Amino acid sequence: MEKLIYTLWKPEGQATADFATAWRGPLAAQLQQAGVHHLQLNIDDADVAPAAGIRQVAHAPLPDALLQIWVDSAIALHRRPIDALIGAATARHDAYLVTESQPLRNKRHAPTPGLRTHGFAQIALLKKPERLPYAEWLAVWHDTHTPVAIETQSTFEYRQNVVVRALTPGARPYDAVVEECFPPEAMTDPQAFFDAVGDAEKFQRNLDRMMASVGRFLDLGTIDVLATSQYRLTPGP
Repeated sequence: MEKLIYTLWKPEGQATADFATAWRGPLAAQLQQAGVHHLQLNIDDADVAPAAGIRQVAHAPLPDALLQIWVDSAIALHRRPIDALIGAATARHDAYLVTESQPLRNKRHAPTPGLRTHGFAQIALLKKPERLPYAEWLAVWHDTHTPVAIETQSTFEYRQNVVVRALTPGARPYDAVVEECFPPEAMTDPQAFFDAVGDAEKFQRNLDRMMASVGRFLDLGTIDVLATSQYRLTPGP
């Protein structure tokens, strides 16, 4: 089985709520009929509006949503009906074949298929700095940064998706897609985000440690970040 991530831009003039309803209902059913085994929607909607301060924009405009899907094969022959469905429902989409690592599973707020997951999911679309060889970049991110991210933040789910290759012409040149789920209060409270509610010293320690770790494998200003509502539309793998 292979995993694909699609970044989605809604048609001009379509309300975000209507866009979300379509993907959670008839389009999800059609994608499953086309061969998708597992399906998750992440959407920048009204429920995450308080988290607007989290946004970082290196490539404008940011996508309105992401689809994470699992299929038997990502080759064009198998992907064609999926791409046709997605293309007909969006103004633009970029598709990526990825490998997924899930160092922190969501056991605290287990998602119910079809319903919105507790809190919010921060999506980060990453670019490897030119200063780092690829193998070193992966090693720093996966082997040394991952425990720092988990220890310094209030994350209850953490997925790392390394881009193997882009599947659509002209796709933005991302190297990875990260998904981290946080409690709702972390949308507006930095201390809640950094797992340090009511403790200014712990907040500063966690912030400093996290930023130092991020600086080892990313160049700020080169990544895109948005808050999303997570919907598991089928039982996950």
